[in-house]
Amino acid sequence: MTPFRRSRFSGRREVAIGVGSYAVYLVVRAVVVNRGGRERGARNARRIVALERRLGIHVEPAVQRLLLPRHSRLVGVLNVAYVTLNVVLTVGVLMRLYALRHPAFHRARRATAIAMLAAEPVFLVLPTEPPRKQEHLVDTMEEVTGVDLDSGVIAKLYNPIAAMPSIHMVFAVCTSAAVLASSDSPVARGLAYAYPPGVAFTVLVTANHYVLDILAGTALALASVTLTRGGPFPSRRRRR
Repeated sequence: MTPFRRSRFSGRREVAIGVGSYAVYLVVRAVVVNRGGRERGARNARRIVALERRLGIHVEPAVQRLLLPRHSRLVGVLNVAYVTLNVVLTVGVLMRLYALRHPAFHRARRATAIAMLAAEPVFLVLPTEPPRKQEHLVDTMEEVTGVDLDSGVIAKLYNPIAAMPSIHMVFAVCTSAAVLASSDSPVARGLAYAYPPGVAFTVLVTANHYVLDILAGTALALASVTLTRGGPFPSRRRRR
């Protein structure tokens, strides 16, 4: 008798969930990204900086100074990782679990979708521009990599005033939990534990998220994983 409740695997359903979740994200973007929304985003960003300074956690400038300007090539790599790797790994892990018909797939996908959708109301009522817009921080995407995230096609694919909470941290924590729930490999599990801190460091160095964004995204993801699995990082149970 299997310890897992069998769930039906449907490619059409998974595509619908993925496309639907992204569509909700784009709808929120369409509603909030305008002159008034950008003004609110700038104000909220300044409030976050002020709050971090009062709490003594505004470490973003110090983190950037660790690598800039001496290690600009490494920062360039982190810029590319910020734009591509987070989404690729999240989708890739879910696709692998789906291809294997792994019992952990449905709960991993559910946790990721719930956390992403739960962030949308925050993006709507608390638009926040990223720290790279602050004068005391460096926009590494533009100054190091030469990419302007606020122009061209790429600007239409994401919400430029959705720094709080960090969706990158949401994806990192949910992906890490999915690997921990599905793999016995010491290497894979070690990388899974290291992945969220690595993403946190990347978004700080590249000035794409504040410390409070990171904390909020992590809390949201942990809550979603706990809700769908009964624990933040469940150990893998073998199929019989």
